[in-house]
Amino acid sequence: MVTVLDTPDQVARVAAERFVNLASQSIADHSWFNVALSGGSTPKAVYELLAGSPYRDQIDWYRTHIFFGDERCVPWDDPDSNYRMAREALLSRVLVPAENVYPMKGDGDPDTNAQAYEQTLRTFFHVLEWPRFDLTFLGLGEDGHTASLFPETAALREERAWVVANWVEKLKSHRITLTAPAINYSQQILFLVTGEKKAMPLAKIIYGPRDPERLPAQLIQPMDGSLEWLVDRAAASE
Repeated sequence: MVTVLDTPDQVARVAAERFVNLASQSIADHSWFNVALSGGSTPKAVYELLAGSPYRDQIDWYRTHIFFGDERCVPWDDPDSNYRMAREALLSRVLVPAENVYPMKGDGDPDTNAQAYEQTLRTFFHVLEWPRFDLTFLGLGEDGHTASLFPETAALREERAWVVANWVEKLKSHRITLTAPAINYSQQILFLVTGEKKAMPLAKIIYGPRDPERLPAQLIQPMDGSLEWLVDRAAASE
């Protein structure tokens, strides 16, 4: 489903409402709410909304567990860290217990960090074949990537691992990322896409021929959950 909204602010507000509603439903259903966060400017706006009134007070943070979809290979205090962004925008401003937050480690050996995060997930989702996030936030890059699943990288062909260290040649760097199968077992996947620079890749991903090697976001197809694109008018222009 594609939901088109007028402005980036409206995208952020609707995403915050989706977060609140799904948190309530999940806690009523199975006593907790687990979410995988994304980096990026649009998710940051969502997190800032969630940290303020009225959203903050509508969420049972003690039953909320915070995971991450990907991370740059930098320390947690680095300005490029997804965890740092989420901490400053949201996590330090709400009453979520520290033990309910599971950041990906960025500094150190990427493969070791990926394996450690997969073990963290397997411990949490201990009886499941794949992780079952109640909500996964995703963004979209101008090159069609999502999370840190970049075009023509090895992670796109991963079918068994939940988390991998993905070498991105154009960035000359590794990224730690959930794999597409791990994302696809989420109950709800929410893409947040804003700006005219995203219009062409968005149109190709949704309406173009299937080519996930060049457009990795096409790999995101929930197994038995739901997928929604929240996009602004600029991103929907194509």
